Amino acid sequence: MQQEIKGLDQWVSYLSQAEIPVLKQTARELGTLREDINNISARSVADEIAADPMMTVKVLRYLQLHKHSSQQSEVMQVEQALIMMGVEVFFNKIPPQPLVQDVLKGHTDALIHLLHVIHRAHLASEYALDWAVRLSDLHFEEIRIAALLHDLAEMLMWCFAPQQMLEISSMQQQDKSLRTRAAQEKVFGFNLLDMQKQLVKNWQLPELLLNLMDDEFSNHQRVRNVILAVNLARHSANGWDDAALPDDYADIAKLLRMQPDQVMEMVDAGNSTDLVAQGKSRTE
Repeated sequence: MQQEIKGLDQWVSYLSQAEIPVLKQTARELGTLREDINNISARSVADEIAADPMMTVKVLRYLQLHKHSSQQSEVMQVEQALIMMGVEVFFNKIPPQPLVQDVLKGHTDALIHLLHVIHRAHLASEYALDWAVRLSDLHFEEIRIAALLHDLAEMLMWCFAPQQMLEISSMQQQDKSLRTRAAQEKVFGFNLLDMQKQLVKNWQLPELLLNLMDDEFSNHQRVRNVILAVNLARHSANGWDDAALPDDYADIAKLLRMQPDQVMEMVDAGNSTDLVAQGKSRTE
């Protein structure tokens, strides 16, 4: 099926109709909560959704596509979305399926890559949340979600175009200087950031979310927070000796009005070890 899809418009159309898969751990935890549906809160359900970017976007997409005329403001927070639609409606209308493990059955390499991207997104969301709180941003949950979903298009394409994504990965392994954007355009004919922007618009997701995920707004503090969190998660995934990390520390120091060595202490062995453990448990 995926082999027949060509061009940005066709992919956007296909993904706009596709059922977004979720992590097995998310489905398992939500299943446990549903067994006691009369005694659970929107907060407890939102907490299980929080680390899974795929489940998060399923909830936000459903709410936006089924919003009532009385809904005046855009909703970016999962707990708020659950309160508005009702927990029972969530369980009935947004089942945690299909599973990414089933969608990528027979594509073990692609599944491993996808889980790495999701794990990286989880780390980025935790960094962004922490920094937003340090900066006294009262809407810190919006920052967290923007970081969590920053690389959503990449996750979707690992699910629905695993062969092409493996081709891109192979190209970059062979040519370390090849930019991701250039590799994507060579294989797909477009880059995934452009596809993501169009998807977010098609799904009628909040404009604020689109802006917070858009690197073109990097001069804004909140967007800068998201970008730097995503960069740190991406570069540290290569090891804490990655050559790009010193620049990340310097940029984060400017954002938080700290010294680079303080940033290193903040994100290294202490916080980062805990976050890695959390992320790994979610993707197992």
